[in-house]
Amino acid sequence: MEQSLVLIKPDAVQRGLAGTIISRFERQGLKVVAMKMLHLDKALAQRHYAIHWDKPFFNDLVKFITSSPIIAIIFEGDRAIETVRQTMGATDPAKAKSGTIRGDFGLNIQHNLVHGSDSSETAKKEISLFFTPEEIFDY
Repeated sequence: MEQSLVLIKPDAVQRGLAGTIISRFERQGLKVVAMKMLHLDKALAQRHYAIHWDKPFFNDLVKFITSSPIIAIIFEGDRAIETVRQTMGATDPAKAKSGTIRGDFGLNIQHNLVHGSDSSETAKKEISLFFTPEEIFDY
């Protein structure tokens, strides 16, 4: 079974959309195997978004993701990464299809509600940033 990290970002938590978002992934056949709410500190946010460190939006991204609590979730299932990406929709909500999380609820490219791993290699790295093996359940 494949796993993907999903972060429900501050804008989604503040708008009360966490349950709706989790439900959308579960309706796609994905199973929650780990979940926690946390307030990211700057160091963890910088490690998580390290791939973007040289981009002009990096500091704004770190500032936003640390502005309020998030919910980190590991979803598991066949083709979990692809399923998560399709369920989220395009990064820019203006380009996301209706019926996707970002298409239905996203406000702009920064306030796009969710993050999902983009590959199995990235998922492994991201999962290890947010969860210990003991926090991941097999059922």
